[in-house]
Amino acid sequence: ELAGGVLVEQKIADARPNQSAWSRSIELRLDRVNQILGPIVVGDDVGELQAADINRIITALGCKIDDTKGEKVWQVTVPPYRYRDLEREIDLIEEIARLYGYDNFCDDLPQETEAGYLSIDQELTRKLREVFRAAGLTELVQYSLVKPGGDKQITLANPLFAEYSALRTDLLSGLIDAFKYNLEQGNGALNGFEIGRIFWRDEDGLMEADAIAGIMGGDRTLGRWTRGGKEQPMSWFEAKGVLEGAFRRLNLAVEYQPDRRDPRLHPGRTASLWVQGNRLGTFGQLHPQLRQERGLPDAVYAFELDLDVLLDSLDGEENLTPAFRPYSTFPASDRDIAFFAPTQVSVAEFERAISKAAGTLLESVEVFDEYRGENVPSGQRSLAFRIVYRASDRTLTDADIEPVHQKVREALVDKFSVNLRS
Repeated sequence: ELAGGVLVEQKIADARPNQSAWSRSIELRLDRVNQILGPIVVGDDVGELQAADINRIITALGCKIDDTKGEKVWQVTVPPYRYRDLEREIDLIEEIARLYGYDNFCDDLPQETEAGYLSIDQELTRKLREVFRAAGLTELVQYSLVKPGGDKQITLANPLFAEYSALRTDLLSGLIDAFKYNLEQGNGALNGFEIGRIFWRDEDGLMEADAIAGIMGGDRTLGRWTRGGKEQPMSWFEAKGVLEGAFRRLNLAVEYQPDRRDPRLHPGRTASLWVQGNRLGTFGQLHPQLRQERGLPDAVYAFELDLDVLLDSLDGEENLTPAFRPYSTFPASDRDIAFFAPTQVSVAEFERAISKAAGTLLESVEVFDEYRGENVPSGQRSLAFRIVYRASDRTLTDADIEPVHQKVREALVDKFSVNLRS
């Protein structure tokens, strides 16, 4: 009419699938129906849906039933007009409840209910997060997928990106990358920790475990005007003090032993951590070669702990339910002891020997001086400890303290062959 065209042919374009294919077969089990819907009211009694009830309802829906599998199992063929909403067995069960009548089912509530709760491991993990945040560390969350390249790494069969095609075998590598990124962005040193899962491959197959790791460095003080704006790098003992402060809040007695296993850490400034005779993890300063390659400052420290060992150590009655110990109202008495000792013997071993020899009168023992240099025998160092004695029921006299202190001196000489200076 408008353009003068002539109609040559007319067709209907229908992209819908053939209606004969709009059908599916679903297996329906009587036991599953009764398990989901529960008992029904039968007069004054309680019963269950029977096979005859199911046949009647399913037939009323327009479905075809094939009961060749048995009396309690049917193969239900869905009609085309219910193809969109009857897809699974649970859809058929819902229709059975609707047609049978919801008011015909028992509506008794469970006799006893209880509020949800966290497991012991979940509560302890939350406590760990609180403790490390209170120590001044920021909690970090990083990808579990990393670049491939390690011998024990588990690689993905169909990764989205080549850069993220393997599972991480430790947390420390990611923390070092985050520390470097923070410096490059001008945000200063990163003091943070992460709780996450690590994965590796060994002779037994594919393995996984939970771990906790952290990294520290830079100047932790806020004001620098007293130093003319100069930064004061964190020392090894300051970084160790952050970790010990967290352990103290967790009421854990952790021992430090020299360690050289991790090539990323300084061989002379690395310690393995032990709790209740189990290896807990590693703490140390980053290796100078690694710091130079990554462009990191000198004072960068890291730790990595086995979360399962840590949780097992915390899962004790003394940690879950702290007990109050009365304070002594009587004064303490301290004694200093100094001696030359072999350098290969750790301070923790000396403290353990002193604690055992001093017995119940001992309140605390700590090292307050170490010297290596002139007038010290080769292969040895000078150590000084302060030992504090206190009793809960009386004021200690020299007659009480001297025999115990002499016992401590003898124990150190007998066990470690030290040369006493005081």
